[in-house]
Amino acid sequence: MEIIRFAELRSEPWRNGGGVTRELASHPKAASAQDGAWDWRVSIADVSKAGDFSAFPGMERVLTVIDGELLLLTVDGAEHPLEKYRPFRFSGEAEAHGALPTGDIRDLNVITRAGSFKGFTSIIELSKKRAQPVFEGQLGILLQGQATVSAGALSEGTAEDDGDGPGAAPGEPEALNRYDAVVGSDTRSPEILGRGFLAVVSIDRVTG
Repeated sequence: MEIIRFAELRSEPWRNGGGVTRELASHPKAASAQDGAWDWRVSIADVSKAGDFSAFPGMERVLTVIDGELLLLTVDGAEHPLEKYRPFRFSGEAEAHGALPTGDIRDLNVITRAGSFKGFTSIIELSKKRAQPVFEGQLGILLQGQATVSAGALSEGTAEDDGDGPGAAPGEPEALNRYDAVVGSDTRSPEILGRGFLAVVSIDRVTG
């Protein structure tokens, strides 16, 4: 089970000085969070002043405000008020400008190469009674509240190096801090329990 600890991520300032970005994951892994040498990237950005967004030609973006009240995003001349926890999809090639009528915001960005991958963001309310699984190709990011994660039971027909069989004990749960990300798996799908809100990011490969 892999957990990406937000507190350990390196922050990279934007070229225009309007904010900083912390990369959670990318494929293939790039030297810089902003060089675009990847096919997909999941990151969290702090936006502290109004300004233009960097262009990502050939990419598609899904942006979700995860802290703060409102991002006023203008895309190719059309204004879109983005409220907290409401994902918004737009072209990476578009001319985009962000304004902050209610103050600083933090947003979750999913950027994928059009025609190769498709990104999705879902906001889910956690439960202490029913675990939220995180499958292969997904990231589960704790946005608010308190939660723990544990490895689920071994999938039927799957062998592990430690010799555990299907349904083996999942081990001790680990506490998640705000904005920590859990990497999904189909062998032992991590399961998250708690109170609060979770972003589930899915990266699907485009076929055909």
